[in-house]
Amino acid sequence: MNSNILTQVFLPLALAFIMLGMGLTLVAADFKRVLLFPKAMTLGLFNHVFLLPAIAWTVIFLLDLKLELAVGLMILASCPAGPTSNLITHLSKGDTALAITLTIFSSLITVFTIPFVVNFAITYFMPDGKEQILPIFDTILSVLFITALPVALGMLIKSRFPSFAEKSGKTFKILSAAFLIIIIASTLVKEREHLKDFFVVSGPAALLLNILTLGIAYILSRLIRLSTKQSLTISIESGIQNGTLGIAIATTLLKNPTMSIPSAIYSIIMFITSIFIIMIGNRILK
Repeated sequence: MNSNILTQVFLPLALAFIMLGMGLTLVAADFKRVLLFPKAMTLGLFNHVFLLPAIAWTVIFLLDLKLELAVGLMILASCPAGPTSNLITHLSKGDTALAITLTIFSSLITVFTIPFVVNFAITYFMPDGKEQILPIFDTILSVLFITALPVALGMLIKSRFPSFAEKSGKTFKILSAAFLIIIIASTLVKEREHLKDFFVVSGPAALLLNILTLGIAYILSRLIRLSTKQSLTISIESGIQNGTLGIAIATTLLKNPTMSIPSAIYSIIMFITSIFIIMIGNRILK
């Protein structure tokens, strides 16, 4: 597949399809749940807007990550929770209702924070790369069109055709997983000549971002006296990022495939650490 078609057409459509699938599982009442979890929601959103970029920034300096890869890690850290986090929360016996609510609201809030975080990272780490600065308004519109709008469409379909939404749910999950694999594989194949070097350099950074966020988010949750179930959920929702969106921002909006490498590698690492999260969750919440 031509790389231009992949990044400009297939990738945004695939991400929109994944978000549409998530919308098919939601109803309007899901948004009202924010009132049921004010403390948990506040911490979860704080983690996405402030904690994740701060941890990513620290990791970049600890590991001396360079130029595009440093910006790529900041792109990843600016993204919301991924739809996969809801599944992992469910399998870990966490609070699925809280997970869904956090995924929705983090997706809405980070639409507006992504361009500011990414542009600051580009200006700081690549002072000569100012031509790649994200246009604020256009970026907000683009992210809305490939994330929030498909979710809203999915919810509309579910409200009008509930039987169709229920029957097609499994198909959407399978296709979403397939699209995710294709996106990650395509990104890695495109950069295969440098893949080993990228994995050596950004692999530890992606792993450290994932583990630190999971751990710190859990500790903060316990400090404000959330239940073990809610604390595990906050940890997962903070530590499992929407890597697909990170790849889309890097390749589609910034047109810089190298910046997408941390998100692609993170998406692989995320599934590995998720196995341990599920095991731990089932053990402590038995």
